[in-house]
Amino acid sequence: MRKVAIVGIGITKFGELWEMSYRSLAAEAGLKAVEDAGLSGDEIDALYGGTMTPGLFTDGQEHGGPLLADAAGLTGIPSTRIEAACASGGAALRQAYISVGSGINDIVVAGGVEKMTDVLTPSATFALMGAGDQKWEGFYGVTFPALYAMMARRHMYEYGTTEEQMALVAVKNHANGSKNSNTQYPFKVTLDQVMNSTPIADPIKLLDCSPITDGAAAVILASEDKAKELTDTPIYIESSGMATDTLALHDRKSLSRTDAAIKAGKDAYKLAGITHNDVDLAEVHDCFTIAEILAIEALGFCNIGEGGKFTEEGETEMGGKIPVNTSGGLKAKGHPVGATGIAQAVEITEQLRGEAKARQVDGAEIALTHNVGGSGATCVVHIFKRRN
Repeated sequence: MRKVAIVGIGITKFGELWEMSYRSLAAEAGLKAVEDAGLSGDEIDALYGGTMTPGLFTDGQEHGGPLLADAAGLTGIPSTRIEAACASGGAALRQAYISVGSGINDIVVAGGVEKMTDVLTPSATFALMGAGDQKWEGFYGVTFPALYAMMARRHMYEYGTTEEQMALVAVKNHANGSKNSNTQYPFKVTLDQVMNSTPIADPIKLLDCSPITDGAAAVILASEDKAKELTDTPIYIESSGMATDTLALHDRKSLSRTDAAIKAGKDAYKLAGITHNDVDLAEVHDCFTIAEILAIEALGFCNIGEGGKFTEEGETEMGGKIPVNTSGGLKAKGHPVGATGIAQAVEITEQLRGEAKARQVDGAEIALTHNVGGSGATCVVHIFKRRN
């Protein structure tokens, strides 16, 4: 398989973007990525676009492949919509990576977009619950805060994880997000603010939850030869791992770990020829604070059951053993579900280029992204490396 590098990145502001449409968000991110790569657009061979459910979030519009190509001014090329719930962006990046790595294409766009705030909260909740098991969960009124609350409660029962440890995830990620101009919530929060925020699904509170968000992101991938022609700072995708678990939470072997993430992480480490100890920073899927704790355990940064303590000890902070979610994560940056996995790759690219400014991790060489669909039914993990 050929070596594949990121040569261009683009991202919009994340938030409640009333003045932006689904199309304009996609166009802005795509054009920024093309400009960053120094391309005219004619050189692009294909596009893979991650988007979960534009039809429910916006105006009934589906058929996202040609729509996204049209919005970016790339009509004529093969363009494929990729849907893997909240892991749609990560899955799109994986397909673009395979496309270039296989030799089928030389330069490919991987993008992600979601416009979520054009509908009322009940409609957004219904759309998002499509990522769960509709027959056994959604039909009975279960929502994702409730599913993650069950996972959190079981983790607390088995391992002694506390609500305060979960809240510290939000405190850290808001601190990081306050240094990122693209975040939906670029402000800090205190432990007391998180702990005293509105209860949503015990033990999850409002400030344990990622928001409903509009936004888009794009990266341009190129073969090694093309990458060397286009940039002096190519960021190589060393590997991609993807795995699935049961769709319904009640069918899982355990409620207190995410087996798809464990397998995807192991596969990605093996293909890259590294271990978790080699990773300098990670962007993980913190749709709820407990999700970050489950992620760092699944990826081997700490033992299963020790994620709360690992967080409390400051090991995931800037300057800690493994900085996690330097962008602010889904919690502060926002979570436009189809765009999230690509936005993670944008953050990692900036970090490995040394362009992350106030949130830069010094000397970062190897990084990881972890993008989850639903309550863990899908997980995509990518390993990135900066080569001198």
